[in-house]
Amino acid sequence: MSDDAATDAPTTEGSTDGAELVEVVRARGHENVSAEHVSTLEFTSDDFLTPAGDCILAIEADRVPADFDDAFVDACRAHGATITATIEAAGHTHEVTGRGHPDFSFENERSHVIRTSDYVDDRTVIVGASGAAADVDRELVAALADGADATLTLEVEPA
Repeated sequence: MSDDAATDAPTTEGSTDGAELVEVVRARGHENVSAEHVSTLEFTSDDFLTPAGDCILAIEADRVPADFDDAFVDACRAHGATITATIEAAGHTHEVTGRGHPDFSFENERSHVIRTSDYVDDRTVIVGASGAAADVDRELVAALADGADATLTLEVEPA
């Protein structure tokens, strides 16, 4: 997806005809972003971040898992679904790829968590991720620590 397409994209794209489905979340960084967690990364709708939140990359997310389109959710629950998370801020981009899981609920009304493990709770949007907060490009982390606007694009390739 080009930068222009990401900026101008509607919140949910795609169809149920096997095409990829996309959800876009907009948020902002915070001075306490450290991105040091080795097994998770998170976007939250909370309007604050304490130094203990070392997996959180952005706050004030405009959408939460409970907002996602049913077709996107169903595709993420399919065995063999591949989900790609693209994080963008201040001209920097980082991509993480993982899997869907049949136990995903997408009911959380607060945060999106990407996990390197197979653990699933109501916040989980990706398991088996190729990286976590500690793996994010340090220039991107610095931009988020400076309060840059951020975009999380979740794209699922159904099984």
